[in-house]
Amino acid sequence: MSKVTDGDEGVRHSGYVHRIRDLADEARVTRESFDAPHPDEADERALRYARDGVGPVVALYIEARTAAWDVEFSGEELRLLHRALNDWFDLYARCYGVDLDASFSIRETAEMLLKTHNVHDTVQLQTCLPPRR
Repeated sequence: MSKVTDGDEGVRHSGYVHRIRDLADEARVTRESFDAPHPDEADERALRYARDGVGPVVALYIEARTAAWDVEFSGEELRLLHRALNDWFDLYARCYGVDLDASFSIRETAEMLLKTHNVHDTVQLQTCLPPRR
């Protein structure tokens, strides 16, 4: 993937910029339309946010970092990756009635995923949620 110049600003992004923007937009829209699930559905919804939200964000980061060529994210791309990741973490926590105000690092989350091989385990370990019952 090559560098992409963005509009008149001349900012150079990686070839992942459009996918990153899509992931960030999806996380933002989902966060803005969040309705708390019924307690019986909290685990299922939280799992979906981990698998379908956190998973693709971290997968893109890992894909870029393990590419055969050097991928350098722009400042905007890194900001959007972190925002998307933390939006999904916030949504995951809100399923359990917890206001997390997440500030997790995409790199640390990716490293943990590579150790656990399971995105749900990764999210649980980082958030300490769901609480033990």
